[in-house]
Amino acid sequence: MTRNPAVQAPTITVGALPGAVSDLLTAVVEALTVPLPSIDEGDERAYHRLLERRTSDVRIILASILDYPDVPIDNDAAAVRARTAATPVAYALYEDTDGGQP
Repeated sequence: MTRNPAVQAPTITVGALPGAVSDLLTAVVEALTVPLPSIDEGDERAYHRLLERRTSDVRIILASILDYPDVPIDNDAAAVRARTAATPVAYALYEDTDGGQP
């Protein structure tokens, strides 16, 4: 009995994605890329709350896209960016005081 070699699914590059899709992916990355907090416990809590809130916002937007597949996604990147702007970084940022030396 001979087996057929596995057929690789066609690959899609990011450059081949529709503009609205790549813009949405960019907005998601921007929303979830937040600077590290200072080592202050309050700043660390604020960092985690911010990341949790932004993750939740992005998840809700992506879930609604999947729930309504016939609705255009042209404005969804703007929705992610608006939610990101509504939840700005409000904590002190980490500062490398030893110049990055171990």
